[in-house]
Formats: sequence, C-alpha cells, structure tokens
Amino acid sequence: MAAINVDKLSLKDLVDLETKVQKAIAAARDREKVELKKKVADLAETHGFSVAELFGATRGRGAAKGKSVGLAKYANPENKSDTWTGRGRKPNWLVERLKKGAKLADFSI
Repeated sequence: MAAINVDKLSLKDLVDLETKVQKAIAAARDREKVELKKKVADLAETHGFSVAELFGATRGRGAAKGKSVGLAKYANPENKSDTWTGRGRKPNWLVERLKKGAKLADFSI
C-alpha cells in the first residue's frame, strides 16, 4: 500500500480522502460481518444447532432492536383472536366500539 503524505494535501483533498476512508471502513465492516456470520453459522451447524437456536431469532433492520412488543392486553369480545398490546395504532374493531361508548377497560384480558 502506498503511503499518502497528508501534510501536503489541500483541505478539499483531505475532506475527499476522509469521505473515501469512511466508505471503505463501512464496506470493510460489512464484509467482515458477513464473513463472521457465516463462520458462526458453520460452527453452530457442525455441532447440530442453528444460529436461531443459540441466539434467538434475528430481527430485520426496521424492527425494534432488543425490545419486544409484549403480550396482548386487549381482546375483541366477538373474536378473541383479534388482540391489541396497547401500543401503536388502535385496531379498527376497538376504535368502532370506543366510538359507540365502550370503555377501553371493557376489552382488557
């Protein structure tokens, strides 16, 4: 690898170099992460396990990290499979009944 004499570079060149270095670091991290995940999966498989068995299911990038939504706190009396945890937007079945005068406590599990 050729050494770069940063003392002789202009501010613009230094900023450009910094941007390139940050991108290269991010790409190297991603490569190493992929390699490490494969090594861990291979090691787990040689011992008869899956990564999910050892560390739990992984979440997608958009999912909350480290937090679970929790158990349902409210249920639709007409269809017990319609539940709500009390977080996020209220389901339509609950909104309709609240508009008709029902209380949230009426739907507690």
